[in-house]
Amino acid sequence: MYEVKVTADFAAAHNLRNFRGRCENLHGHNWKVEVTVRGDRLEDSGVLMDFGEVKDALRKVLQELDHQYLNDLAYFRHKNPSSELIARFLFETLSAVVDGPHRRVYSVSAWESKDSCATYYGER
Repeated sequence: MYEVKVTADFAAAHNLRNFRGRCENLHGHNWKVEVTVRGDRLEDSGVLMDFGEVKDALRKVLQELDHQYLNDLAYFRHKNPSSELIARFLFETLSAVVDGPHRRVYSVSAWESKDSCATYYGER
């Protein structure tokens, strides 16, 4: 089994509905996102997937989130834009682009601060 990881970041605002605490108020984060792709076979070039391809796919998805009020986005209109659900949104969106016969998105972590993150692994 092989594994590649890439990271990127985005800035956005949100608030958590039906949550007791400070996060119920409008606030923002500079999120760091870590994407892990796993696979059992390398391409003829000796790589699982080109880092640039993974980064490009991630950048395109993050453009939808960057400098947005996440609660207004379609995915989060009826779901809280928590770090857990941000990780899931990114996982599902990236899987549609990255997954192939011998590789798949394994996990996505959304770091809302330098010491706090949530990770989604999918339901496979």
